[in-house]
Amino acid sequence: MMSSERQIMVISGTAHPEFAEKVSQELGIRLANVTHYNFADGEVGFRIEESVRGADVYVIQPTCKPVNDNLMELLIMVDALKRASAGRINLVMPYFGYARQDRQAKGREPISAKLVANMIEHAGTDRVVTADLHARQIQGFFDIPVDHLLGVPLLAGWFKEHLIGDQDTSQFVVVSPDAGGVVRARKLATLLKAEISIVDKRRRHDMANICEVMEIIGTDVADKTCIIIDDMIDTAGTIVNAAKALESLGAKEVYCSATHGLLSGPAIDRLSDDAVTKVVVTDTIPLPAERKLDKIVQVSMAPVFAEAIRRIHTDGSVSDLFE
Repeated sequence: MMSSERQIMVISGTAHPEFAEKVSQELGIRLANVTHYNFADGEVGFRIEESVRGADVYVIQPTCKPVNDNLMELLIMVDALKRASAGRINLVMPYFGYARQDRQAKGREPISAKLVANMIEHAGTDRVVTADLHARQIQGFFDIPVDHLLGVPLLAGWFKEHLIGDQDTSQFVVVSPDAGGVVRARKLATLLKAEISIVDKRRRHDMANICEVMEIIGTDVADKTCIIIDDMIDTAGTIVNAAKALESLGAKEVYCSATHGLLSGPAIDRLSDDAVTKVVVTDTIPLPAERKLDKIVQVSMAPVFAEAIRRIHTDGSVSDLFE
């Protein structure tokens, strides 16, 4: 039960209305009445059908595919709320698009994540709630509060219940698909009381193009069940190649997991490979019917986001949700 003098309202964009509905049900409130529409030339239109004056409003909109359309809709919703005198405008972004463009990898490139942060802030957003940013330093791109939730504890709960159970945890190895994901893998390994290994990708200088050699650093994976953990699965090239490398080294089974299941392009075909036993992702991004496989499992983060909203609304502590 929430107690605050401010009215709370939840508004859904068109990117992931099912997730917004789950969050509102967890909170025990209805979604606000709004209208989304498009003009003949493709411009986005939005109208709020009830008063939001002085309310604590939570806009739920991941910037997943189509990224630019969903981002523009998000900005328009925030602008409409600001002009309608909403009390606090809180942007709930289960998935933050453009997060991989957080630095200049080469000269004369943009830092698009910073640009998006500026746009969100200048539109009138008072707070951002998101999950598993590709680079955590993106929090520093904002001059407003950013609550950064993690999917690892939720994924750990699924593996404990559906895979590990009462088995000896020494038979399980958590694997980071690259050096950059070691912190995330160590967190999952700690929660599961399992061992950890890292996939080291190295270029073959004696061969043309982009052929790679993969070496596993850490615990021996022979006859072990491996759980690869990443922040996202996009085209699935990295994670499936890692699964194949683990299989070649004698791994008994390989589970692939991530917070964000983008599953773009050839991802479904790649994940169909026999090297992958099961794929576990959260529902921060909608999974269309054509993107589904029997081996793909979605775990809902809606209860976590709902609890974050509840605590923010009542001025409670959100910090323990980060773990």
